[in-house]
Amino acid sequence: MQKTIKVGIIGGAGYTGGELIRLLLGHPNVELTFIHSRSNAGAYLHEVHNDLLGETSLQFSSQIDQSVDVIFLCLGHGEAKAFLDANKIDDHIKIIDLSQDFRIKGKNNFIYAFPEFNKAEISKAHNLANPGCFATAIQLALLPLAHAGLLQQVHLTGITGATGAGQKLQSSSHFPWRSNNIQAYKSLDHQHMHEIRQTLSSFQKDLPAINFIPWRGDFTRGIYLSATTHFTASLEEAYKLYDSYYKDAAFTFISKKPVDLKQVVNTNKCIIHLEKQGDALIIHAAIDNLLKGASGQAVQNMNILFGLPEKTGLSLKATAF
Repeated sequence: MQKTIKVGIIGGAGYTGGELIRLLLGHPNVELTFIHSRSNAGAYLHEVHNDLLGETSLQFSSQIDQSVDVIFLCLGHGEAKAFLDANKIDDHIKIIDLSQDFRIKGKNNFIYAFPEFNKAEISKAHNLANPGCFATAIQLALLPLAHAGLLQQVHLTGITGATGAGQKLQSSSHFPWRSNNIQAYKSLDHQHMHEIRQTLSSFQKDLPAINFIPWRGDFTRGIYLSATTHFTASLEEAYKLYDSYYKDAAFTFISKKPVDLKQVVNTNKCIIHLEKQGDALIIHAAIDNLLKGASGQAVQNMNILFGLPEKTGLSLKATAF
């Protein structure tokens, strides 16, 4: 019988922390031991996450319980490294970080944890760096081509919901601005490109330009992206390439019908659809930015790390309508 995994969360008041709490409360192999928050210490979880009323009597804590097996860091970018520098964590405790602080190799003892790329490495690791949300969707869209050495210059756009900007209020997430509105941002200079190129170049050394323009969308959650690249073989050959690469993937599915966001929102799935016009291959991919793009993938990585089936605690229903 699989032992119970004792889990702690650092930074449980934000969007990713809240999603992680919801997932772990329903995980059959997890005992959620503590949720650390300096600003909310002593408050009940449901006082911050109102939907948890009646689900748990846990309170936020200002203390770190060193008896846990794994700690999730749900802190802002730059804050995770600062937290570990300032707080001694016992050596037996595994760490899964959801920020971008440890995703680039050579600067730390964290393994970049992307199950569709390096599941075997994740299973042997101690500390894991969870991928970014746009990075997850883009890599899933392009990995099969890079694996085959066929990736050529890519032009892609991706649109994300308001939760992708985090819980802290800013002008571009304020309802009067976001509603009935759309905007491009960080054109060709998104911070996730570093980890994307790091992963893809492990398969294809002569990696071409990947030109990415992200968009802020008028919806709450989800990422939908479309990538175009040169591909001379047939659409059928492209589908064979993608089906082969993802044949053992727990959450990535290839669809021959167009995909929409409601198929993936509230799930840990990525759904990919392919089109071809002349020598242009168009790859569409959709994920939930808070689940497959953050907390859901973090739980998937925890499952691999502790030898559980990847789908444990992640049987979620899409919103659908």
